[in-house]
Formats: sequence, C-alpha cells, structure tokens
Amino acid sequence: MHDTVNLEGAGVPMVYVATTEFTDGAESQARALGADPAGLFVPHPIQDRTDAELVDIADAAYDELLDLLLDRSG
Repeated sequence: MHDTVNLEGAGVPMVYVATTEFTDGAESQARALGADPAGLFVPHPIQDRTDAELVDIADAAYDELLDLLLDRSG
C-alpha cells in the first residue's frame, strides 16, 4: 500500500491487487495513509494454485484492472 500511495503521489497511475482475504487490511491501511487508491481483489488463496488457475484469475481480472488503471491515468 505504501508503494501504491507513494507512486501515485509521484504521478504514476497505480492499482493495487490483493486477494479477498486482505480487503479489510488494505482498506484500513489506505485510510491510515489518508489515501484512496484504486484496488482490485481477486480470489483467495493464490499460493498452491496451478499455473492454469492463475491464468484464469488474471484473465478474469484483466478488464477491470485496465479500467481502473485508465481511470487513474486521467
């Protein structure tokens, strides 16, 4: 979260990606930093997924991630 906030502050459009397990933590940390970064949550867990499952997760998230990133780009 710190990297996302710092890079956005430097003018680099950012979207953080985390698993659903970390929704509350990410939102709490963003509030504590006084930031409102764009975030995308993907299914948990990631570890122990097969390559094919990871590709499916990435494919499913791609359009939303791109929309969020382009929205941040202005």
